[in-house]
Amino acid sequence: MDKLLIRGGRRLNGEVSVSGAKNAALPELCAALLTAQPVMLRNVPRLRDVATMRQLLEHMGVQTQSHGERGGFTLQAADPIEPEAPYELVKTMRASVLVLGPLLARFGRAKVSLPGGCAIGSRPVDQHIKGLQAMGAEIVVEHGYMVASLPEGRTRLKGARITTDMVTVTGTENFLMAATLAEGETILENAAQEPEITDLAEMLIKMGARIEGHGSSRIRIQGVEKLDGCDHAVVADRIEAGTFLCAVAATGGEALLRHARGEHLDAVIDKLRDAGVTVKAVEGGGLRVASAGAAALKAQTFRTTEHPGFPTDMQAQFMALNAVAQGSCSVTETIFENRFMHVQELQRLGARIHTDGRVALVEGLGESGRLSGATVMATDLRASASLVIAGLVAEGETVVDRIYHLDRGYDQMEVKLRALGADIERIQ
Repeated sequence: MDKLLIRGGRRLNGEVSVSGAKNAALPELCAALLTAQPVMLRNVPRLRDVATMRQLLEHMGVQTQSHGERGGFTLQAADPIEPEAPYELVKTMRASVLVLGPLLARFGRAKVSLPGGCAIGSRPVDQHIKGLQAMGAEIVVEHGYMVASLPEGRTRLKGARITTDMVTVTGTENFLMAATLAEGETILENAAQEPEITDLAEMLIKMGARIEGHGSSRIRIQGVEKLDGCDHAVVADRIEAGTFLCAVAATGGEALLRHARGEHLDAVIDKLRDAGVTVKAVEGGGLRVASAGAAALKAQTFRTTEHPGFPTDMQAQFMALNAVAQGSCSVTETIFENRFMHVQELQRLGARIHTDGRVALVEGLGESGRLSGATVMATDLRASASLVIAGLVAEGETVVDRIYHLDRGYDQMEVKLRALGADIERIQ
């Protein structure tokens, strides 16, 4: 099992390129199921979850072909396609539920295992089921599978008004894809507004879908009879960009993040600037970040919420920064009920953090001391990134174990950090 060995204390300087977004690439890979024509995706990140999704699609009969080092894929879901997602391929990745909507929309049936993934809290599929049932699907859950079909005599889903009980990103994506081939108009109320959903909608529009309002809480889709292939580049990963912003802020230094889009990270960048970090957009795309180091920064109180608020996927990384900044602050997690598992591991490095339910109280070390290297264990994807940031600042050696979590969402993180001057290596 791979680990990361980090020798902390180095400032980060230079430039790196931000990869394509995992949370855009996964639904966009599934969108290839909506057409029999070839779909070309560019800037697809090299991640464990992407490889798993590709394996799942190939299991169904989708033909895939890789192109070049920049992460290009051609996918073609020509007949015959077997619309089943077995547990063996789904158990490690919650995003696998995203095949449900496209399969129902194009083939009228699907059998999808209940998904797995990070153990950060409940992400129920009931919202997916209710929304697709509103579109006319018949769905039962039996033996660990969602078994879905259209009523006898129907060949297409039907448009509907769908209002979810909560804001759900994968639910919005599933309904968006399903509605493109439904009969009539679908209106998604309380829709998620993440940039990855906007990117998916723009890809679907290239395929011939009729969509309005993406990027807002109300999306309108007019169904069409068929979709065509397209050529689409996956948007840059805002969470990877935010992670590197926090890493440079914590270690000190100056770096250019190519392809990063500041408008997708407004809430995070505002907090970084309040802390004392310099973040500027550069002409031609990207962000430049400069910091004197965490000891010169002020810890920031924040609360996670749906986009455009502070993203839950950046909570752990910013907490690591707060732990080594000056002053005290609180961090409130409102999205997932079990997303403070990194706190215990940060404490092993010397961080002064106490939790009370969904609130973490952080007493920053500031100039009073440094974190101390130790062996720590990654518990989920973003927790892994927070431990890497802490290790980059800590005195001595830090070993981050179970980094298969990290590989699910970061494209060669240690290679990019070495390019910025970090002393970090992958070991077995």
